[in-house]
Amino acid sequence: MKEKQAEVGITVKKSEDFSEWYQQVVLKSELADYSKVSGCMVYRPKSYEIWEKIQDFFNKKIKSLGVKNAYFPLLIPESLLNKEAEHVEGFAPEVAWVTHGGSSKLNEKLAVRPTSETIMYDSYSKWIKSHRDLPLRLNQWNNIVRWEFKDPMPFVRGREILWQEGHTAFATRKEAKEEVLQILDYYESVYHDLLAVPVLKGRKSEKEKFAGADFTTSVEVFLPMGKAAQAATSHLLGQNFAKAFDISFKDENEEKQYVWQNSWGLSMRAIGMMIIVHGDDKGLVIPPKATINKIVIVPIIFKKSKDEVFKKAKELKKELKKFNPIFDDREGYSAGWKFNEWELKGIPIRLELGPRDIENNQVVLVRRDTGKKKNVKLADLKQKINQMLEDIQNNLFENAKKFLDESIIEVKDFKQFKSVIKKEKIAFGQWCGEVECEDWIKDKSGGAKSLNIPFGQEKIKGKCVHCSKPAKFKAYFSKSY
Repeated sequence: MKEKQAEVGITVKKSEDFSEWYQQVVLKSELADYSKVSGCMVYRPKSYEIWEKIQDFFNKKIKSLGVKNAYFPLLIPESLLNKEAEHVEGFAPEVAWVTHGGSSKLNEKLAVRPTSETIMYDSYSKWIKSHRDLPLRLNQWNNIVRWEFKDPMPFVRGREILWQEGHTAFATRKEAKEEVLQILDYYESVYHDLLAVPVLKGRKSEKEKFAGADFTTSVEVFLPMGKAAQAATSHLLGQNFAKAFDISFKDENEEKQYVWQNSWGLSMRAIGMMIIVHGDDKGLVIPPKATINKIVIVPIIFKKSKDEVFKKAKELKKELKKFNPIFDDREGYSAGWKFNEWELKGIPIRLELGPRDIENNQVVLVRRDTGKKKNVKLADLKQKINQMLEDIQNNLFENAKKFLDESIIEVKDFKQFKSVIKKEKIAFGQWCGEVECEDWIKDKSGGAKSLNIPFGQEKIKGKCVHCSKPAKFKAYFSKSY
């Protein structure tokens, strides 16, 4: 048994070798596996179930606004991709091209979508003719391919990405802007309420905004190894694409107007953020709301009482079906080995049941987040499980929020700024917002860039923390993925 346990367990500490820890957690918890194509992962059922939880959660939010799901082609003609110059320039290094069908060369290259603006907006230009056709609000759950990256990292960075992308068109900028912020709130809710991950919410800098957009908003996650990651984005595209694709309509006065457009997206990176924020040296930790199987029942087996314990465990599985419990009835494995395996796989609660527990009309509940054990009477079991799941969800969020809050350091000058970045924290300081200044900051600080600019700031007085020009706002900076 010891040999099997060594194979299944995590062999490195998260704080000492993060990359190896992360790879082991992803593979050994059976979330994903590598494929023969570099940067393209196999997402196993366990991770895809979490992705379906995210889909269900987010679909309810956007459908309440009148957004409908649709699907557009994977392949985009080069002529369409080139219609919006700033957009294609931003994606050009990452585009994968199809040049042949079988042995025949295509008349026109086809891009494997890096994002769907151009293929969708060709249709929008045909569908939108009158103000009565607006708003048009569509979303698709699909895959995209972006070929250029430095180092693949399951869920966080790769060539093929599963995500959702919403694309909407409105008659006025006011309507479009309202939706941008509303969707951003929904993304915050996915992270806060489902994944128990706190985020920084705000507007991206001019340098970091989406190519072709008027402005970009984002939620950002700060991770335990001292790096941030962009967690989701919501863009006001303005009228750039509308003019490039002639997406126009006749208003109530029969005057031609161009639509105002948004796009917004969240990817499977969300699962990577959840793994990194909550995982520990034992392996994966899944917030209860993000998993289907909230309990694993592990029988404590002795030869004489085996049948009795199995019978009671099966009864409990049926009684607790709302929690989708797993009954681990495997023989030939010790209870301790099973404990380690289910801790590795992140099931929120372990229910232990042995002959002595049956005598006492109780079970033992063990929390995955803290490891604390609690004897619970069978009569109180459902109530105690519900309370424990809620406590686990809240505790995971509060611990992550405490880490985020303690990682944000307000800085007064660039010397302090560099010191904070060197300590792998978030520098929060006054900034001019100019692209050239951000380039210099990244160069001089060893790689820090702006994360986003928080909303609702009062008018800033004073100078930029780097270049001493008049500051426009305060912004978050850190190293990031």
